[in-house]
Amino acid sequence: MKEMPDILWLEEIRKEDIAAVGGKGASLGEMSAIGLPVPRAFVVTSHAFRRFLIESGIEKTLFAGLANLDVEDSGELEKAANRAKELVMKARVPASLKQKVKEAYQQMDGGRMVVAVRSSATAEDLPDASFAGQQETYLNVKGEKNLLLAMQKCWASLYGARAIYYRAKQGFDHQSVNIAVVVQQLVNSEKAGVMFTSHPVTGEPLSIIEGSWGLGEAVVSGSVSPDKYVYDQRSGKVIDRLIANKRYKIVSDGDHGTKTVEIRRDQQDAPLLSDDEVRKLATFGKIAETHYGVPQDVEWAVVGNEIYILQSRPITTIKTIAAASPTHDAGSSKILLQGQGASPGIASGEVVIIRDVKDSGRVKEGDILVTQMTNPDMVPAMRKVAAIITDEGGMTCHAAIVSRELGTPAIVGTKTATQVLKTGQTVTVDGEKGFVYEGRLEVPREKTKATVAAAAPLITATSVKVNVSMPEAAARAAATGADGVGLLRIEHLILGLNKTPGWFIANNREEEFIQELYNGIKTVLDAFYGKPVWVRTLDAPTDEFRNMAGGENEPVEHNPMLGWRGIRRDLQSPDQFRLQVETFKRLWDQGYDNLGIMFPMVSHPSEFTRAREMMRGWGVDVEAATLGVMIEIPSSAILVEDFIRAGIRFASFGTNDLVQYTLAIDRNNEHVAGMYQPKHPAVLALIDSAIRCCREHGVEISICGQAGSEPPMVKWLVEHGITSVSANIDAIAKIRETVARTEQQILLESARSRNA
Repeated sequence: MKEMPDILWLEEIRKEDIAAVGGKGASLGEMSAIGLPVPRAFVVTSHAFRRFLIESGIEKTLFAGLANLDVEDSGELEKAANRAKELVMKARVPASLKQKVKEAYQQMDGGRMVVAVRSSATAEDLPDASFAGQQETYLNVKGEKNLLLAMQKCWASLYGARAIYYRAKQGFDHQSVNIAVVVQQLVNSEKAGVMFTSHPVTGEPLSIIEGSWGLGEAVVSGSVSPDKYVYDQRSGKVIDRLIANKRYKIVSDGDHGTKTVEIRRDQQDAPLLSDDEVRKLATFGKIAETHYGVPQDVEWAVVGNEIYILQSRPITTIKTIAAASPTHDAGSSKILLQGQGASPGIASGEVVIIRDVKDSGRVKEGDILVTQMTNPDMVPAMRKVAAIITDEGGMTCHAAIVSRELGTPAIVGTKTATQVLKTGQTVTVDGEKGFVYEGRLEVPREKTKATVAAAAPLITATSVKVNVSMPEAAARAAATGADGVGLLRIEHLILGLNKTPGWFIANNREEEFIQELYNGIKTVLDAFYGKPVWVRTLDAPTDEFRNMAGGENEPVEHNPMLGWRGIRRDLQSPDQFRLQVETFKRLWDQGYDNLGIMFPMVSHPSEFTRAREMMRGWGVDVEAATLGVMIEIPSSAILVEDFIRAGIRFASFGTNDLVQYTLAIDRNNEHVAGMYQPKHPAVLALIDSAIRCCREHGVEISICGQAGSEPPMVKWLVEHGITSVSANIDAIAKIRETVARTEQQILLESARSRNA
């Protein structure tokens, strides 16, 4: 196997190289490859970092100092972090590595280029692990000496207190996390900011763009309240704009970092972007979203007429945000403050004002955290509180992103919260509307920040179920009043372990794997007592396994979406399948008869039959078990009657794949993404035919793809007789309303036709 190089240029990097260049480096390489305007850069790889640890002789001492550390003990955490960082900074970088970095830098304008030196850890910017700011970035770096120092500081930041805490909480082993360093041309931006390619709470196709003058750090850090523009991808128009007073900007400071300066008075209230610039940014964002297949959080900059894309990472919060906030009666309650609702939900509690991260130890469970702006060091405190209020920031600032990740109500950009509110004062925070009320308001059903209040749901003949990815979301999902879970993705439980099933098998730790899976599924089953929960067996493509412990031997596939995944992999990997089946069997034995098992990527009834017989061989009463299939390959839609004869009890459309496989459209390919049509006549014909066949034979037919969260598609499905739909948590309320309205229209039209 070819050894990983110490230096890679962007044009050499693809998303499969994440182990070498980290999440940030892989994303930049991927964006450069699809033609987005990314500034030139090279990456000092994770291999170079690991070589530094070994050749400097600090590896064993470093990791020994982090072993058995109680990260909840802030004093011990700080001591361990300081020791680790000092160890890294005092160690000697191998001369050969220094030379390679210098040579690469010389290729960038003869070593005169001003660069940004950016950390890119192998456990950041991943689909389910993307809290912002765990490692450091150094801007405005010039000269070989300063570059090498900044690189070493990036390495040391891997062992900062917040990074150590984050890894411990996310279940990452310190020794398995490496760091790469991106050395990128610094765009001395005239204006910069952040863009969400879809709404970060609802997932609607609305590009939300925030920005201010100078470098984008002012927006990301929340040190200014930015301009905000909302661009509707459907109409191609700017539908909302908020022009903020922008008093300060961050700019380059000679050859030594950055500085904050006051903006000219005539610029402070001037609009930052023209409609044309908003449209161009939104277009670039849509290209990134289409390529990656999920909404993106994009950093951008503008110099003159040139737009640059600096970074893109997944938005991780759409699937975890509740569908509706609790209602409350504000009555004549006094509104103390108004800001921007950044994370929905309502919470009451006592204010604690934090002016410095050193004071965050004063925060108690259930407090209302009030600060000028949060930063990554405050994350432990943010986990405790009932709500968060900040003076500065917008929808894309640190406080907003982390609050949505945690499911905590938050209001940002109030300007004066730290002045108006007092420590110990009781307030109520409405994180959707952006109001802070005096006192504790009554909420009809008291809910914690992890749940939502649900009014009595509309009764519909068509079952409205919910998609769940993580056990932590089970309570919020159940509180929507959903009629069950139409899709529980167990690969998210497995990916969170950061080890492949093969690793547990090879290391004789099968029981540990089964228990993790058992506990996660049981949490969801308990939340939906008496309601059906359909668990999809493992469907992780090989590229998702490759970067986990045990993934070293994963095959490299040209298109993993069409490759070794779903039931086809389980049938060829009986031990992997056996561990899943053992988990299901234990749950059934415990009386969880609401558990149904759904096989993905099934193309022929013989695959379903083989899987069922393997389960029988492992002691499952398959006649009593509720077994079904995903319909995501055209062949499974065409052969649905044969599947019914083979014994399926239910089926569910996976429209994300069904569309691309029917139309031969790679939904991650920006050149053809515009042709990706969920309501293409061929797709609808397959769905309609399968629905009719299932209804004729009394088999439940559902949908759990993204189309199940879109009202127009759901209306069509109900009109064509689907028996259930399963939507994302945030979409349940609007989908149930759509279903109810459609059913009423069907009844009215039927009555009218009888009376005609």
